[in-house]
Amino acid sequence: MTISVVIPTLNEAVELPETLRCCAAVPEVVEIVVSDGGSTDATASIAAGAGVRWIVGPPGRGGQLRRGAEGAVGEVVVLLHADTWLPPEAGMAISQVLRSPEVVAGAFEKILREPPWLTRGSRWRCRMRMAWSQFAYGDQAIFVRNDVLREVGGVPDLPLMEEHRLCAALRRRGRLALARATVSTSARRFRARGPLRTYLLMAHVTVRYWMGAPPETLRRIYDGRVRTMRRS
Repeated sequence: MTISVVIPTLNEAVELPETLRCCAAVPEVVEIVVSDGGSTDATASIAAGAGVRWIVGPPGRGGQLRRGAEGAVGEVVVLLHADTWLPPEAGMAISQVLRSPEVVAGAFEKILREPPWLTRGSRWRCRMRMAWSQFAYGDQAIFVRNDVLREVGGVPDLPLMEEHRLCAALRRRGRLALARATVSTSARRFRARGPLRTYLLMAHVTVRYWMGAPPETLRRIYDGRVRTMRRS
């Protein structure tokens, strides 16, 4: 099994070096694609130094992931946030999950690095979400069979909530499952806003999404509340 990793970036010079190092330590990874949204820091030079494939386009995580995954050569595509680190056994764990022909995609259990105490229990929440709703958040490193990703039309080009739309499309093709391995992701958004405010914001945006709010409206809600929090 071969893996292409797609990483959306926007000014990720701090987190990207270790993320790329972790990807390179996974033997099954044959391609790393950094899909940038217009970084003005050292992100581009870091990617160039690592020898990865570099793509530039408009900002927006869904669109960046979509562009990065187009033309991916791996049998499996991993959609990886720039602050999420894969374990060395990630490829083996993905291979074990995808041995079942009914499983078309999946994700990893997740822990936060240096988490505030209110965020503890991430692994348990990952298991419950997958068991109850066949859903994973983007920072769980969602992986999908490349041919299935193409069949469902690629990653949805949305400014926010692209993983919700993608998982819904994948559920119509087969089953999603958790890999028996754990990724670690940065707790920076929880530290910046506070755990309670972050969870309330995420819940509010999710509810509005399921009520049918347009993606751009959700983006404005999210960005507006982030600005409000930063002023407070």
